[in-house]
Amino acid sequence: MADDARPPRRDRAGFPPTRKSLGQHFLIDRRILGRIADALHLTGSETVLEIGPGRGALTDILADRAGRLVAVEYDRALAAILRERYARRSNVLIAEADVLEVSLSELAAGPYVLVGNVPYYITTPILFHALVPPRADRAVYLVQKEVADRLCAEPGTKEYGALTVNVGAVARAETLFKVPAGAFNPPPQVDSAVVRITPLATPLVTPDEERPFRLLVQGAFGMRRKQLRRVLRSLYSVDADAAEAALSATGIDPAARPETLSATQFVGVLRWFRQK
Repeated sequence: MADDARPPRRDRAGFPPTRKSLGQHFLIDRRILGRIADALHLTGSETVLEIGPGRGALTDILADRAGRLVAVEYDRALAAILRERYARRSNVLIAEADVLEVSLSELAAGPYVLVGNVPYYITTPILFHALVPPRADRAVYLVQKEVADRLCAEPGTKEYGALTVNVGAVARAETLFKVPAGAFNPPPQVDSAVVRITPLATPLVTPDEERPFRLLVQGAFGMRRKQLRRVLRSLYSVDADAAEAALSATGIDPAARPETLSATQFVGVLRWFRQK
């Protein structure tokens, strides 16, 4: 039999080898898996979207608690195993897809909650993708602890940045608990944390403001050590008087730096320039 025709190798449990290229670290601690499911506050009627079910440890728990479960798995071999495992569960759908290439709301086909042990190397893109309206009613993620610290950081701290502000403009982020590396197989080289993101009832930005807001915030934090008067002159191609006027109108010290501004203050700057 030719090499490329051989079936994929399996371990004793029947799973294919871990793919480091996909950042696979499978959570195996049953207590922590239960706490993640608990954090979704399921009543038994919700549609749950699970990102990266992997070997199905969390999926097993969610299948018993969700009204409907859609698990999105990129790894073809794992998706095939999960489809076979849940073939007789009418409330479970295994979608083999790149989560960044699909509409989560279309997969859910209605209101939904979101959960996932997301690959650390694409955590930020997934977070932003999941915040595209219509958003999940709530989302619980297992992420690198560093990302959790950034999501929940306060202005003026070293962790505070573009991710903090962009998420904070449309949702509330909270760190629920930490997860040690030993809870995974194989263990990652960093500690992790579980965070919950809940959309704001009234976001700070409107849907048509979200993209320009994100560009403003990312551009500003790309120059986080510069004074805001210089930052705005560069981002909006305006002279010093216009930059000073914008900051004066929004009550911001022209000598302040981006890392000290709240999401609300960034919104004020955006709207001043959009009005002009």
